[in-house]
Amino acid sequence: MAAHFALFTITITLLIAVAVAEIRSTQIRSDSRSTIPFDEFGYTHIGRLNLTVTDISFSAQKTPLPQLGFFLCTLDAWVHVLEQLQEGEIHCPLESNLIKKVFTFDQLQPSAREFSNSFIVSDANQFTLAFANCMPNLEVSMNVHSVMYNFNPITGQLDFLSAGKTALPVIYLLFFIVYVLLGAVWIYTLYRKRLTVYKVHFFMLAVLILKALDLLCEVEDKSYIKRTGTAHGWDVLFYIFSFLKGITLFTLIVLIGTGWSFVKPYLQDKEKKVLMIVIPLQVVANVAQVVIDETGPFGESLYTWKQVFLLVDIVCCCAVLFPIMWSIKNLREAAKTDGKAAVNLMKLTLFRQYYIIVVCYIYFTRVVVYGLETITSYRYQWTSVVAAELATLAFYVFTGYNFRPKVHNPYFALDDEEEEAASEALKLEDEFEL
Repeated sequence: MAAHFALFTITITLLIAVAVAEIRSTQIRSDSRSTIPFDEFGYTHIGRLNLTVTDISFSAQKTPLPQLGFFLCTLDAWVHVLEQLQEGEIHCPLESNLIKKVFTFDQLQPSAREFSNSFIVSDANQFTLAFANCMPNLEVSMNVHSVMYNFNPITGQLDFLSAGKTALPVIYLLFFIVYVLLGAVWIYTLYRKRLTVYKVHFFMLAVLILKALDLLCEVEDKSYIKRTGTAHGWDVLFYIFSFLKGITLFTLIVLIGTGWSFVKPYLQDKEKKVLMIVIPLQVVANVAQVVIDETGPFGESLYTWKQVFLLVDIVCCCAVLFPIMWSIKNLREAAKTDGKAAVNLMKLTLFRQYYIIVVCYIYFTRVVVYGLETITSYRYQWTSVVAAELATLAFYVFTGYNFRPKVHNPYFALDDEEEEAASEALKLEDEFEL
């Protein structure tokens, strides 16, 4: 039993701040696990849990049933509950004074197969709803419907978003406005510099539009969840635009990294293969993200899908770096052979800068943001979203500014003095590397 409890602790630690809590329904079939976690929610000082359980059945009729029931527990409290179990102070989590007991099955009426209970939470903290089964070899089947929300006594409104997520609709709305303005600036730039506009510039505009639509769907999705506890279909649109945004962003990085439309109007076979790898992987990543969001933070297959999503994301991020490295290598070789050292040196410098920024963007949004999620208090979980969106905005701005349409750019020929200076710079660089 202790092994099951330890596994539950590890699961909670890994999955903190994974999903936004809402109204959730879960089916349990012939499950003998000693502890079954369902959902987590950040409560303010006034909150409530409405729990409805139907179609209750057991593999064997055993009475009494005080060792089966639902409870709320914080992560810190659960660590101490484990200590109590290991030291033999208690034999079941439901016996601990560190948990909030919601309902035990000895309260069921004889032959009853369902119950409904409302539990007031007056402590401000993040709680996990879990079911304890301390009867060995007893399999339980049931349908669990949980509704968690905070109550604002001033406005009388219910808030179905966790305490650390309640600001997300406003945050996403602000970023949506920023991207709309950014799109307007980009359209104006394309109009003014229309004589030097390449196809890739229109592709950049498409990426901006899809990002803005993705944020708009996030606004509606989180707003509906905040008011009603369900997404009302907005999550479907969000997944669609999120998928399109992911594909176009990775494709844009590959196109810019290969110099498509700037340096050459075509892609080589190996560069096409990168796109053929990235696009299907983005489909897999999108499916994994849907499963992660829809199954809740403690779905039985959630850990597997999280591993799939992480692996696919890493492969995509690494794959898009190869075309940039190939371009850097080709430019270095061309700078020594074709007599246009200055032009190629400037291209080389630009692609190197872009490579570094792409690596920093990937590292920050995949590693730093995840670390921020795990160490931030439940009340400030929105900060990780802000950090990720700011990093993405900075990446978009850097890309647009450095590869914007302009008459005098590093792809045009320079004068003899600049050419000679660039040649000397390349020689010094080679000597330094040696």
